[in-house]
Formats: sequence, structure tokens, C-alpha cells
Amino acid sequence: MFPTDVPLAHLGSSVLLLLQLLPPTSAFFPNIWSLLAAPGSITHQDLTEEAALNVTLQLFLEQPPPGRPPLHLEDFLGCTLLADDLFASYFGPGSPSRRFRAALGEVSRANAAQDFLPTSRNDPDLHFDAERLGQGRTRLVGALRETLVAARALDHTLARQRLGAALHALQDFYSHSNWVELGQQQPHPHLLWPRQELGNLAQEGDPTCSDCEELSCPGNLLGFTLLTSGYFGIHPSKPLGKCSHGGRFDQSSSQPPRGGINKDSTAPGFSPHHMLHLQAAKLALLASIQAFSLLRSRLGDSGFSRLLDITPASSLSFVLDTTGSMGEEINAAKIQARHIVEQRRGSPMEPIHYVLVPFHDPGFGPVFTTSDPDSFWQQLNEIHALGGGDEPEMCLSALEVTLPLEPPVVVPERPLVFIVDGLLQRVSVRIHGEVSSFWIRNPAGISQGPEEGQGSLGHTRRFGQFWMVSINDPPQTGTWEIQVTAEGNPRVRVQAQTSLDFLFHFGIPMEDGPHPGLYPLTQPIAGLQTQLLVEVTGLGLRGRPEDSLPHFSHVILRGVPEGAELGQVPLEPRGAPEQGLLVASLPPTLLSTAGPFSLELIGQDGEGRDLHRASPQPCTVVPVLLELSGPQGFLAPGSKAPLTLRIASFSSPQDLNLRTSVNSSFSLTSNLSRVRLEQNESAWGRLWLEVPESAASHSVVMVTVTALGREASPVPPTHAFLRLLVLAPAPQDQLAAPVHSSGPIFTSVSPTLRPSPLVTWGRAGRGLAGNPWWGTVGGVLLLLGLASW
Repeated sequence: MFPTDVPLAHLGSSVLLLLQLLPPTSAFFPNIWSLLAAPGSITHQDLTEEAALNVTLQLFLEQPPPGRPPLHLEDFLGCTLLADDLFASYFGPGSPSRRFRAALGEVSRANAAQDFLPTSRNDPDLHFDAERLGQGRTRLVGALRETLVAARALDHTLARQRLGAALHALQDFYSHSNWVELGQQQPHPHLLWPRQELGNLAQEGDPTCSDCEELSCPGNLLGFTLLTSGYFGIHPSKPLGKCSHGGRFDQSSSQPPRGGINKDSTAPGFSPHHMLHLQAAKLALLASIQAFSLLRSRLGDSGFSRLLDITPASSLSFVLDTTGSMGEEINAAKIQARHIVEQRRGSPMEPIHYVLVPFHDPGFGPVFTTSDPDSFWQQLNEIHALGGGDEPEMCLSALEVTLPLEPPVVVPERPLVFIVDGLLQRVSVRIHGEVSSFWIRNPAGISQGPEEGQGSLGHTRRFGQFWMVSINDPPQTGTWEIQVTAEGNPRVRVQAQTSLDFLFHFGIPMEDGPHPGLYPLTQPIAGLQTQLLVEVTGLGLRGRPEDSLPHFSHVILRGVPEGAELGQVPLEPRGAPEQGLLVASLPPTLLSTAGPFSLELIGQDGEGRDLHRASPQPCTVVPVLLELSGPQGFLAPGSKAPLTLRIASFSSPQDLNLRTSVNSSFSLTSNLSRVRLEQNESAWGRLWLEVPESAASHSVVMVTVTALGREASPVPPTHAFLRLLVLAPAPQDQLAAPVHSSGPIFTSVSPTLRPSPLVTWGRAGRGLAGNPWWGTVGGVLLLLGLASW
């Protein structure tokens, strides 16, 4: 009755898609943790990341990098596409994809959170359940609109949150409806367009399913051509003759007609139509690519690059010496700056901010920052040489303003130790304070003191109370020491360039709900079993055998600022090695006390030498879980929105005061100002946010709730933040297709890509088209058009 495969036909005007073949250990379940319940499934996380890589590759192919050769399609045929390799091909060897992967992680976690947050997990409109297809489409288009507005306002955190919510609903449509069972082989042509009718929707009195008492229900849909979706739970209740979502956690599936139609996973216990999971995943992936392409067309390449942090640097800074003797040099610098700005304009290389810092004897500034290259150029033209004084020129002061600074490290009365491995270069040691002397010693025992100029280990420069030692390349591998003698507490920072780095986040396993997965946390919670997920970046896999890759074996938690080791936990790989995903289970005993700590990854490179990587920022174990959620959508001026607050303690009794804050002119009230909790006890509160009539449309409001220990309690504060968009209601045609089109149009910026036959590459030459197998190794390239349906 059902199609056994979805052939991916050539569809019209060409758009480049690279569909990476996913390993079988990789659902429309939330994230990688879900695979413990349903191995071999495709998750929301997989679909989101694959779609983003597709559109990023298309962008790179159409926008050649300045000063570098263009990318070629044939270089990616038959390869597994990874962010590290893609960025190295476009920006140059060693170019990190860390910021891109971090931004994409925000989108993926916001996607997964839709299955866990109390305001979204049971809302049928947000999951295309209960035949709420028209309402679901309205919410989907609304979330995409909010993504655009937030991105244009440069609030990319909120934009990524709304994008994750939109992608979750879009992907759920193909798993929760009967679109696949109707034999459809392409994404729904009208789902992203609010003015187009969905068409052929099942009505309230139309029976849709027959009874199925088995876990697997391949024939329970009645013979009809109407579009329907399954009911889940008891709200809303399932009418007679209607389909259920299905699965062990769906209460409606025990009411006739029993069974269900969801295709969330490959596991019959969760998904009665598990046999169609891969077909639904293919269409959901294509639809997700459509959504990303739509955002790219609306935001432009520069705005889209900022949304996903594709640009390798968030700021482009120019520091100009404006002393009287620098007139000719300033004119030459202006010409060069104009060339740099124009070269990057409109491309993935265009930064989010342009920063201009003039400096002169003896001061610097004013600092000028803008996102508009024309405004930057106008300001640059107004800079002229000034008369200099007799004092030394303070070059470092200008640099301190424009360069990002890592948190300083307090040096105790003992040598400070750091480790240099073979993957580090351009190591620099920076010391600030009332320093009387210092020395640096390499693993061979060679030392260098504070004398300025070239020394045995590197070049030393001094600017007032600031010292910087640039270590000679290549630095000797092993353990280095720094000893500083100074008044007060000097600050020491060691920096280096490396492509090997890591991202991390925390989560709580959720195994007792309809969608098993990992509920993302911003911080670990005292007394709660927590999972640490690590994503290693910069592995540089192309052309390297697996046994030559760096690997990390365990993670050390170290107290801040004293540096005492709190414990070690082994790291376990998840998924294919090229994904660089590692998981550590942090026991409650390790997180029993609230306070800050740092993470250090320990491992070896491909030649067996020690590797050591530390997180640049400390984490904090917070005493309670503080969860703040609000309406799934925008706020209209003059409206009043309810917010939900949950606070829970898992380690010890807590007596806390709750404080709230919001943007000025907004009103926020709460029914909960103090809470006393026993261990493993929760409390719920309600807040009301009033939006004034005068609130500006397209603005962002931030709500903050802080839980504080009473009186002299040593308990550190816990914060919860909620960002909401203020937006005036708009006509339904905000995302409508152009009037000359009957469906979505995703036009290529470059006219050089012409319609092409379908190209597929897979393991042992096996292609994706005509074959339901979702490969385990390698990749597949598809040249598809997305205009004609």
C-alpha cells in the first residue's frame, strides 16, 4: 500500500544540495541522545545540521572567497561533508568552524527544546498534531517571520531560537502527517506560504484510521486522499475514527482506533509507521533546506552568514595612528581599508561590526563601531593626522580596546604551568600588573627573563605594566612554566593558535516522555545526574586515516579560581569518529556543591603525544533548576502575555528569594516572590508581562528571573532569561511567494549553475535515489531544483 522509497527526481531550476549520509547510530526524535531508544533513526538535530551544511556549501560555491581560488563541485563529490573541511576549503587551511558550529548548536538545541518546554511540548499546533494543519502552518510561518525580524535587528540569539522552533514544526509535518503515506515524493509546495491553500484537508467527520492492535501498523490508514495527522494524548481528545500519533507514551493510541501513524523513529514501540521513517526524513531534510534557502534569500548572503556565524570574525578592526607625522600613512591606510571592506562586502567574509580606533599621543579614541560599511567609510574619511606630544605613543591601549580579551588567570605563589602540544602555534604569554620580574621555562629547561627584545625562547615587548612574550615557532612540546614576582595579583594569560578546539553543553536525559532525548541545560544543576556533550572541532579529517586522528579520553573538572581538581570522568564517543562527538556522565556527587569550575580535555594526538585543551570560560554549578518559558510567538504592542516559571531543587533544601526584571516601560508581575523547597521538590509560578502600546515593533524584550539565597546565604544566584519579540500583527503575505509564482522560489545568486542530472555518490557506488538505504559511510551530492512542483 505504501511506497517503499522516495525517488528524488530532478525538480527544475537548480540548487546545490549536499545530503550527507548519516551513520546508523545517528529521529524526528530530538537529538543524538534519542538514539539510545531508537538506534538508526534520524533526529531533528541531524536534519537541522545537514540542511545548514547544504545551504552553506551552496553559498560558498556561488560566492568565491576573496583572494582565494573558488570552490569546485567536483571536489566534494563522494566525500562526507564536514564543517571543518568545508571551512578549510573556503577560508584556508586551519580556518576554524567553531563559531559556525556553536551557532548551529543553538539552533539544534532550540529545535530539541520544543519537545521539552512546558509551553510547547503539548501544543498540537507546534507539532502538526490533531489535524491542526492550517494552524500549524500559521505558527510555522510566524516563527520564520520572527527569525527574519530578530536577525535584521542583529539579535541572533533570539533569531536562532525562533529558527529552531520553526524547523522543529516543519520537520514534524512529514513525520506526524500522512503526506508520505499519500505517495508524495517531494515536500509540500505550500507549507511555507501563508496565502496558499494546503488543500484536501480531512474534516472533523472524516474517518481516517482503522484499528491496529500491533506495535507496527502499516495498513491502518483508510483508503483516501485527504491530508490528516494523528492525535496525541488527551488534549484535544481524539474523535471517533481518527488516527492517533501512536507509540508507548500516547494515551490516545489505546482508544479505538488503536495504533498510530507517526514516523518519528525506526522503533515500532515509538513509531507505528516506523517503516516509512527514512522516506519522511528525506522529505523533512529537503523541506529544511528550503527553509534555510528562504532565509538566505530574505536576509541576503551577508545577513545569512551572520545568522549562522559563517563569517570567520565577528568584527573587522582598524587601528590608526593619527599623530602629526603619520599623514601619508593614514592616506595609504584609507585606501587599503577601503579595498578590504569592498572585498568582503556582501560575502560570507563580511563582518558583523566594523571598529575604528584612532590613537595618538597620549590617548586613543573615540572608538567608532557600526554594522554599515558605508558609515564606516564615511567615518574613516574624517580622520586626519593630529599634532603629537612628547609622551610615548600608547599603541597597546588601542589594541586592548579592539581585541577580545580572555578572563585573566590569578597566579599563586608558585610557578604557573601550561602544556604545549604539536598542534599549537604562535604561542604568546601576556602578563599584566606591577611586575618586578618573571621568567618562562620550556620543557628543555631553557629560561627567558623579562629583558625586552629577542631572547632564547621568543620576543619580549613591554608596554607600561603589560608584558607580552611571543614564543618562537614551532614551540617545543611539553610542560612550560612561568614564575612571576609582583605586587598584588598579577594577571597571566597564555594564548595560542590551533585548529583543534571543542564546544560543550549540558543536558538531562529525558527517557519517560513521548520523545526520549536530552533536555538542554545552560548550566549543570547541583545534585542532578547530568550529561556533558563535547563536540571536538578542527579534527582535519580529509585524507587522514582514523587511527591518526587526535582523540580525547577523559575530562577534568577543576575548581575556579583555586584550580583544585574536582574529579575526572571518562569520555565516550558517540556516532561516527568524524563527527567528533563525546559524552561524559557527570554523577550528582561531582556536582554536589554549587560554584564555578573549568573543563579540561585530556587525550593524545595521532602519534601518541599528550593533548590538553581547556575551556576558555568557567562553568557554574547552580543550586536549583530555574526554567522560564513564554508564548510561542511574538508579542503585540498593548498585549499581556503569561509566562511560566518552574524552580526545582535536587541537592538540598533551599530557601530562596525571587527577583524579576524587564526592559523599562514594560510591566512585569509575579505570584511568586519567595520559595522554600525540600530536596527533589518543585514549585511553579506565574508571571504576567504587559507590553505598552508605545512599544516599538521589531524590538526585543528581555525578562530575567533570579533566585537568591536569603540573607547571608552562600548559595550563588541562579538566573533564567527569556527573550521575546515585539511585533505588530502583519498581513498573511509577509512570506508569500512572488505574484508570478505558484510556489516557493529559491533562485540562485549565480546564474552559472544550470539544471543538471541527479548526481549521487554513496558507499560502494550505491546512490540514494531508488534505494531506501541511508548510508553509513561517505556522502551523496544531489543537484536538485526547488522551484517547480
